[in-house]
Amino acid sequence: MSEQSPDRRDGEEQADVQELAGRMFDMARSGDTTTLAQYVDAGVPVNLTNGSGDTLVMLAAYHGHAGTVRALADRGADVNRPNDRGQTPLAGAVFKGEDEVVTALVAAGADAAAGQPSALDAARMFGRDDYLQILGKHPE
Repeated sequence: MSEQSPDRRDGEEQADVQELAGRMFDMARSGDTTTLAQYVDAGVPVNLTNGSGDTLVMLAAYHGHAGTVRALADRGADVNRPNDRGQTPLAGAVFKGEDEVVTALVAAGADAAAGQPSALDAARMFGRDDYLQILGKHPE
């Protein structure tokens, strides 16, 4: 009986971790709040990022899953963390017109002026005076 070399074991463990991370990102995109929250509660980093710098909360926000956004924020997710393109979850939610997600992120302390473009910039660009009210800024 032969043992695996340490390099082979390390490669298999890395593949397992990458597969698990991929499942976490899929859960955030699909709004599988209960399962994702269980994984985070068990030790998966709440601010896990993919190769584009998107966090779990970014993916949940962009795909319109307010419940998932709230669950992640309740577990300490950084609701202001931009991805590699400088976009924040709040700006993404404004861009996508996700009313409930915008409200959830604002309630969690998201900064409307963070990122490029910011949520404020996006709201102005799309003429969303309702979002400007939610974001605490009056239309200019």
